[in-house]
Amino acid sequence: MGKPANPWMGVQKKKWSLLVLALFSLSTAMVFFMRTAFDSCSANTGGRFGDGGDRTAEVVHSAAGRAAGTGGPNPLDFMKSKLVLLVSHELSLSGGPLLLMELAFLLRGVGAEVVWITNQKAEEDGEVVYSLENKMLDRGVQVFPAKGQKAIDAALKADLVVLNTAVAGKWLDAVLKENVPRVLPKVLWWIHEMRGHYFKVEYVKHLPFVAGAMIDSHTTAEYWQNRTRERLGIKMPETYVVHLGNSKELMEIAEDSVSRRVLREHVRESLGVRNEDLLFAIVNSVSRGKGQDLFLRSFYESLQIIKEKKLQVPSMHAVVVGSDMSKQTKYESELRNYVIEKKIQDHVHFVNKTLTVAPYLASIDVLVQNSQARGECFGRITIEAMAFQLPVLGTAAGGTMEIVVNGTTGLLHPVGKEGTASLTSNIVKLATHVERRLTMGKKGYERVKERFLEPHMAQRIASVLREVLQKAKSRSDS
Repeated sequence: MGKPANPWMGVQKKKWSLLVLALFSLSTAMVFFMRTAFDSCSANTGGRFGDGGDRTAEVVHSAAGRAAGTGGPNPLDFMKSKLVLLVSHELSLSGGPLLLMELAFLLRGVGAEVVWITNQKAEEDGEVVYSLENKMLDRGVQVFPAKGQKAIDAALKADLVVLNTAVAGKWLDAVLKENVPRVLPKVLWWIHEMRGHYFKVEYVKHLPFVAGAMIDSHTTAEYWQNRTRERLGIKMPETYVVHLGNSKELMEIAEDSVSRRVLREHVRESLGVRNEDLLFAIVNSVSRGKGQDLFLRSFYESLQIIKEKKLQVPSMHAVVVGSDMSKQTKYESELRNYVIEKKIQDHVHFVNKTLTVAPYLASIDVLVQNSQARGECFGRITIEAMAFQLPVLGTAAGGTMEIVVNGTTGLLHPVGKEGTASLTSNIVKLATHVERRLTMGKKGYERVKERFLEPHMAQRIASVLREVLQKAKSRSDS
């Protein structure tokens, strides 16, 4: 990597800085590293099994703020010795399963007994499944097969069952069968989907009868309440909105100037860009719903405007993080062909998908969150970018509107092709106004510190779990 000695001496004062850089170096070849957000737990896999409604209520963030960073008791301490069954529709590197894994580690951290079940495992994801399952086993999470008496016993004995995503609902009838009514009163359904094709009776017919639903944003919760009523004629259970939070590890990196500088230098060197160049990045899996095509169109148009108006700005670059070098899709081929057609190869950089996002956030100047249609259910990369004091150019849709304060921490634009002109204008605005860009980044960081940290999320989840456990107990007693 050819770095001078002095910066490295500073980094060596914090061991985790070296670890992050090592992970980044490896992640260019592999994607089997997960952003773990919590301290390691005991690897003991023993335990009970031996071998291992209609209202939306966000937990008040001010209460979480009082608990955050105080050094007081963990808000999840009441889950100690509780048996929790987590059911995921799949085990992959996508957001839903990884969020459920974070919950598993949170619960293990306070001494809960946690059992994990994956309903469907695709053969092509074998290496990923093996890696993630072993990660859970190392942290003391028991991994059970999706079917059979062992899974049924776990569901019946559990104090709490968490179904992750709407699709996981298929597991109930397929495995529990006549035992479904006994389990529903202690089910918390964690929903992340925003697409209409998930509203199928076979997925969510038991939704009205569970103890509660937990959803990542108010926009998504409202969408689910309306769609289930209008399309399926069913009523949502009591619904809790729980915004996510940044991990302690990511915040440590974001708040350490030496680590940020080293990562910035390393990534920019690997991309072939200078320190003074201006980088706009979109960090999502490459797919049409994430809007990389519209972003590149807006980026190209912004270059043209800057050239025509002879505006004085540093050399600008677009970074697309989320490619899959092993199998380029038709959509990604379209993106690359567009770049060649517009002759902007020197300004656009495609980076292979990775879960080690900190190096890229440390190296860029602006995050573009361009998810289309209904937007992101929440969009965790947005709060991660804000932790690095980056302004966000986001679509005015989904959870992004609950994170980004338009005009203060970033700028919002409409979804679809009609939003490209606004995005182009916003790119030019931030490219030509350095002070505004920096001020927005600082305001975003302050917003993260106020409400989007790991302790905030833990407090919010704890309030939901406590209420769901009380409901389950009252139903079992009646």
